[in-house]
Amino acid sequence: MALLVPVLPAAAASPSDRSSANPEVRTGDGSLRGQTQGQAEEFLGIPYAAPPVAGLRFRPPQEPRRWSGVRDATHQAKACLQFFPFGLRDPQAVSEDCLYLDVYRPRGARPGARLPVVFWMHGGAYNIGTGTQFGGRAMAELTNTVVVSINYRLGQLGYLALPALTRENTLGSGSWGLMDQIAALKWTRENIAAFGGNPGNITISGQSAGSGSVCAMLTSPQASGLFSRAVLQSGACTLIRTPSRTQAETTGQAFAATAGCPDPATSAACLRTASGADLIAAARTQPASGPAFGDRLLPVQPSEAIAAGDWNKVPVMIGSTRAESRFFVALSQPYLTAKEYTEQITANHGPAASQVLARYPLTGYPSPYLAMSAVLTDSTFACHNYWTAQAFTTQVPTYLYEFDDPNSPTLYGAQVPGVDMTNGHTAELAYLFDFTMSDRPLTEVQAQLGNRMKRYWAAFARSGSPNVVGQTRWPLFGPRGTALTLNTQADKRSTAFASDHQCGFWAALATGHPGTATGRWAPLGHNAPS
Repeated sequence: MALLVPVLPAAAASPSDRSSANPEVRTGDGSLRGQTQGQAEEFLGIPYAAPPVAGLRFRPPQEPRRWSGVRDATHQAKACLQFFPFGLRDPQAVSEDCLYLDVYRPRGARPGARLPVVFWMHGGAYNIGTGTQFGGRAMAELTNTVVVSINYRLGQLGYLALPALTRENTLGSGSWGLMDQIAALKWTRENIAAFGGNPGNITISGQSAGSGSVCAMLTSPQASGLFSRAVLQSGACTLIRTPSRTQAETTGQAFAATAGCPDPATSAACLRTASGADLIAAARTQPASGPAFGDRLLPVQPSEAIAAGDWNKVPVMIGSTRAESRFFVALSQPYLTAKEYTEQITANHGPAASQVLARYPLTGYPSPYLAMSAVLTDSTFACHNYWTAQAFTTQVPTYLYEFDDPNSPTLYGAQVPGVDMTNGHTAELAYLFDFTMSDRPLTEVQAQLGNRMKRYWAAFARSGSPNVVGQTRWPLFGPRGTALTLNTQADKRSTAFASDHQCGFWAALATGHPGTATGRWAPLGHNAPS
């Protein structure tokens, strides 16, 4: 999200790291007092909308209440309610009152500095996760950028297209989480200059479901003109197939019935008074599917809008990790047998199963787990990134990357004994952020790779090109399909991405290429397992 991510408190700074005079900023809602850590300053737990509780539950985000005096901004807010029980170190560190964001800037940045802004949306299958896990101190300090990391409503509190609710707002939408993200982006546009950021140079970025949120913003008329560039990590727009409003309303009505609110005449009031615990319980068999299309917030399926050229066109950086699906297979069936592998390929691919087995023979991999991971990585993440890049590159400057560190850490609490999860989904996050969920610290050589990545990302945010003096030249994706491989030994340009992941083979098998995920796992789509 990370797709699955627990909540940790903000890392504490040592007394020597803290400035004796905490920085202050005046926003449109009131003054904030942050704190200094090293060569960065952070302002934490800033409200960008009113608490979405009681009568504001299942409603568009409202303006936050202004305050007098100076608000303390040295502690992060709680995460939004989590709709899956995965890895929270502090199960109490959640709340419906969660529409807050954190801002990180270089030490001493002041209004008028006009620094590039990176606006980050966490992943978590739209059901879990929190922006508080993604500290931007290191990126702000190293690259002279401003980083904003946000929370947004999750699960059915964030995505519930029930007619009784959607007809209450002018957008006709139940995608409250997407509305939150756009509200946070608008807050950033209106206030970031006070932190030294440039409101006219904001890069929206996200990973996994956060990348799906980038796809939605790229195609929502409500986000038009609010950002200048976009970064999509491990969540291609052709892979993340959002449900239609009709589909979402059908599942919404089923969810309301499960939650004890089956009567359309009273379901809105009933759901607003239900406990959060009851809503989470009702979602166990019907996880939220993310934003739906077919309303005034998201009129068209994002991948189709992009293919048609009807979207908020900005330069794009897109990429994935070398072995994305190791993460998902490890969490679902890490000790897959040879018999199960063959049976599942047969069940998933029907008449094409023999071709898939010939392309991905068990003899070619150390274990059935790794064979299945390769099948799913190539057919979903890798090739959909390639196909999405193809759609972008004919319209805007597009840059493709692949993260490849065969010794990368994984998520704390997600490790499976004896199973290699390196280079899996979420692997790159520790290299870009002060990410609190890695199972081990980066080595010195990994930290060096992380610094190069931060510079690439910040250069893209600054100018629309990720190229950095003294680092490997990163060419446009272009007609040759060039990608940059990010590796601890050396970053390398390659035109072999499509052949490495057998994208021609998967394109020939896919129905309606490039829009359909292959196989029974669609980790980021509306039928995603978690």
